[in-house]
Parts: sequence; C-alpha cells; structure tokens
Amino acid sequence: MAKLYFRYGAMNSGKSTGLLQAAYNYEERGQRVLLAKPAVDTKGDHEIVSRLGVTRAVDVVFAPADDVRAAVSAAGATDPESDRLDGMVRPVSCVLVDEAQFLTPKQVDDLLRVAVLDGIPVLAYGIRTDFRTEAFPGSARLLEIAHSLEELKTICRCGRKAVFNARLIDGRFVFDGSQVAIDGEDVTYESLCANCYLTESGGHLDGD
Repeated sequence: MAKLYFRYGAMNSGKSTGLLQAAYNYEERGQRVLLAKPAVDTKGDHEIVSRLGVTRAVDVVFAPADDVRAAVSAAGATDPESDRLDGMVRPVSCVLVDEAQFLTPKQVDDLLRVAVLDGIPVLAYGIRTDFRTEAFPGSARLLEIAHSLEELKTICRCGRKAVFNARLIDGRFVFDGSQVAIDGEDVTYESLCANCYLTESGGHLDGD
C-alpha cells in the first residue's frame, strides 16, 4: 500500500531541497513524479524554490477550494513526455507537495486518498507551526493522519536545534499578525530554539 509521508521542520531545514532531491531520485530511475504546491505560496510563482538556489516548475497548483485528488488525477492524465516516447501516458510514481502547511485539512484528507485509494505515494513537506507557535491547519491534519512523520532538523543561531519560526518585519521581531505572510523583501523569518524564541518574545507564547 502506498503511504502519505509528512516531512516537517523549521524554516531553513532544507525541506524544498529535500523535495527536489527526492524528485531527482525518482526520475533518475525512469519514474514520473508530479510536483505540487498550494497557491497561497506565491514565492517563486509556479516554481518550487530552494534556498540553495535550485528552482523547478510545479505541475499543479492547489487553490484553497480545489479538490486535490481530482487535480492530481487530471495532471497525471497529461504527460508532456509522451510525445517524445510512444504517445503513452506514463503512470505517476509519486506526488511531492511543497509548503504543505498551507493546504486545508480537507485537501490533506485528499492526499491520503491519493496514497491509499489511488496507490500513489505522497511526500508532503512543510512546517508545523507559524510565528506565533500555532499549528497550521494543514500541518495539524498531516500530523494526525500521515503514515510516516519525519523531522528535518536545523540549527538556531545559538547552536541548539531550532523548532520555532520567528517573524521579522523590517528586521524587527513581531509576535502578532495574520498567520500567513510570505517571506519577501519586508517580511523575513528566523528559525529559533525555544530559549531564543522566549527571549525575543519576552517570555510570552501565543497561548498566554
């Protein structure tokens, strides 16, 4: 049985790089993959962007109201390589989803159906919590139903393992605001350990 995998970590833990490496590994063995991401992630437009500078176009973008299983099926039915082969559509061997935290819980349920009912492994990459330490709805659902959970580790500026994602606006830490603000010119993020996060926030967590 194919499985749903959730590979998560704080920002800068190599999630997108790991996804692109997984895609390369499949394709090196002659297998077809579909790369996908939520439309909420506007960084790179219709591309997956690794912090190492590697980019690759996605095959499908999920809008918040999209039926993910239907979108994967539709994308899989069209094979851009078929004209160079024998005209046959190759089966999809794996679906790789970047920024999976931005999916809705219903869309995560669809990913499980893709794995279990359609027999296609799904590798979802994302972060668990936002800058306020609250779980993203998509990540919370993945933690509940994924067959396999794998933490991708990164390091805080102090050398400890980073677990939180702190938001900076114009270089200053902020601890309130909307859950989603894409990394860009004015908004940036820093991965922090619990100690450094509490130091920057004055000892407060969002639940206080």
